[in-house]
Amino acid sequence: MRVAVVGLGHIGLPTALLLAKRHEVVGVDVDESLVATLNDGELPLDEPGLDSLYDEVNDKFTAATDPEPADAYVITVPTPLDQRENVADLGFVRAAVESVADVVSSGELVVLESTVPPGTSERLVQPILADAAADVRYAHCPERAIPERTLDEMTGNDRVVGTDERAAETIRDLYAFTDGELHLTDPTTAEFVKLAENTSRDVGIALANEFATLAEGIGVDAHEAIDIANEHPRVDILNPGPGVGGHCITTDPWFLTGADAQARLVPLARDINDGMPDHVLGLVRKQVAHVRRPRVAVLGVAYKGNVSDTRETPAGRFIRRAENDGYDVRVHDPHVESYDEPLVDRETALDGADCAVVITDHDAFRDLAPADFDGMRTRTVVDSRNILAHDTLREAGISVSVLGDGTQG
Repeated sequence: MRVAVVGLGHIGLPTALLLAKRHEVVGVDVDESLVATLNDGELPLDEPGLDSLYDEVNDKFTAATDPEPADAYVITVPTPLDQRENVADLGFVRAAVESVADVVSSGELVVLESTVPPGTSERLVQPILADAAADVRYAHCPERAIPERTLDEMTGNDRVVGTDERAAETIRDLYAFTDGELHLTDPTTAEFVKLAENTSRDVGIALANEFATLAEGIGVDAHEAIDIANEHPRVDILNPGPGVGGHCITTDPWFLTGADAQARLVPLARDINDGMPDHVLGLVRKQVAHVRRPRVAVLGVAYKGNVSDTRETPAGRFIRRAENDGYDVRVHDPHVESYDEPLVDRETALDGADCAVVITDHDAFRDLAPADFDGMRTRTVVDSRNILAHDTLREAGISVSVLGDGTQG
């Protein structure tokens, strides 16, 4: 089978290379420099296992700027959020589908992996394909993968596939690289499933964050309370933190609700999680209230621990708010090579600082000892992830504030 993969980003390129284990694949992207880089044998993504996979399949993979005739087309372009309206921007999806429509023929398969609002397949994608050729087979198969584990998740996770029985056999052949089960349903349900998964996560985090802020006011430690509550066989509360990041969880809830005025819980959860960086800044303000022109060391700008992905990171909102307060902010992240703010090593970030703020739960921060904070001008710490050795730091005379701990002085 010859397969064209349209969109060679975080999802598209790994997908294309996995498909190339069994099929001849052309990867398509409008970025000419990216296409040239791939055809020169270089990979633009730093993802575990991707280099060796490319070496294994590079004789069956080429890159191009326009779709070429194929037996199957897989669309993996971005679906950003329109920040003004809180709805999906489907411009990339429309453009990709229209480019495929220029070359698709009757009986061929088109798969949309991009995450889209319910009804997109029926109202936008399939009409374009139907006008291009008769009897085009279609499926919506949203990706399920996270950075740093992309290949493992793509090959191990179950997938939901919105299609009809005519395309089922071809779909199974196409996704033979996965050991997970393919759950067949209709396209609109498949669209809903992907969004429901990430929205559930967002709502769960919002509940944990609500517990954290309530605990601070009541005078209990939310982390201890959550641990005890989770001993109940039907309770599984997530951990509170400084907010939610990553492309999916911050945008997918809005894709699900769209402009539906009936949605109440989902927008509220988004509001709670988006407000957590401001809450963390409030903890910092208390720590440095007595300091003139404080310097703050931000530890971690990746949106989650032990990854380099900074998309929609809550650290960004925290840094902007802190700078607006007049704070001198220095930023360190052992996993991130470049960011909107200048990055420095940990010692430089902490040197002369008045407060160290843990934003990301990297393992590298868990073992920080009192001596690591000796260079600070004022030794205060705000731990928004509850990962530091608080008692050890306090015994050394360091003032520690923990998000969600209402028992601290």
